[in-house]
Formats: sequence, C-alpha cells, structure tokens
Amino acid sequence: MTVEDDLSQVSGIVKWFDPVKGFGFVVSDDGGPDILLHANVLRNFGQSSVADGVEIEITVKRTDRGAQAVEILHIEAPSASGIAGLADFEGIDPEIIRAAPLEPARVKWFDKVKGFGFANVFGSLEDVFIHVEVLRHSGLSDLQPGDALAIRVIEGKRGQMATEVCAWEVAAREDED
Repeated sequence: MTVEDDLSQVSGIVKWFDPVKGFGFVVSDDGGPDILLHANVLRNFGQSSVADGVEIEITVKRTDRGAQAVEILHIEAPSASGIAGLADFEGIDPEIIRAAPLEPARVKWFDKVKGFGFANVFGSLEDVFIHVEVLRHSGLSDLQPGDALAIRVIEGKRGQMATEVCAWEVAAREDED
C-alpha cells in the first residue's frame, strides 16, 4: 500500500531535536503522528540546532514511512522577555538590550554541558560571551564552531555578551522582508 506523496503546510512545536543524532520530531498543532525533522532540512534553513518547545512552520511530505518535514518556513523563538531575568543582565536597562543591532559573527566554540561559549563579531578581536539561556531564548539549543551567526551584543558585567543569537541565513531573510 502506497501513501500519496502530498505536501502540506503544518504549524507545530518541536518535540525534541538532537543535533548529534541528526534528527528530531515536530508535533502538529492539529494532532496526528509525530513529524520527522532531519538535520539537513534544518541546515537548509540555516541552523544547526533548534530548541525543544519552539513554534515551527514546515512543509510536510506524507510518505509510506510517515510524515517528514521537507522545508522549514519559519521558526518562532520564545518571547525574549525572560532574558532580562538572567543574572548577567541584572541592572542593565532592557531598552539597551533591545536596541543593540544584529552583528555578523562566527562561533569560536560552544560547550552545551558547560552552558556557554564564545563568538567573534567580524572586524573585532574581542570574544563575545554566549550563555546557553540566551540560545534557548533565541530558539536554538546548540552551536558548532564556525557557525555563521547574527548576534546582539552589549557590554555586560563580564565584557561583551550576546543578548540574542540567530543563524546568519535567518537574519538575512528577515532583513529582506
């Protein structure tokens, strides 16, 4: 028995995604079986990871092996309002955090277990600290060395700190809109 290979647009929530395994699953807002989200589909969108629980819009192909995402249309990061609650940002005016421009950067290293890493903004030698909670609030779960990013940077208690992180391709697409 063959299932028709039809395409549909689906909104849902990322159930989980494991960049080491190279896949994860999305739960549709309309219910039904989990939808496979492969790392290649995520990379085509310009990201190497996605945080559990973020809202996502995808194009889904139904096959005889089940439903799988073939394209990501949009990822909605959680509300950034919670980021001001991070101890690193206490005492910093929320307007300063929101007003920081997106700057092109590259991941130097990131250790999910330690909960932090560093990136370098193009044209600057100073490292920018990235906390794992900033990633989660940005809709990401992990970063790989060399990943191209767009980050908002402020001068924090420990020096340059990222307040928002997104894949370079995502920032470029949003700039075009």
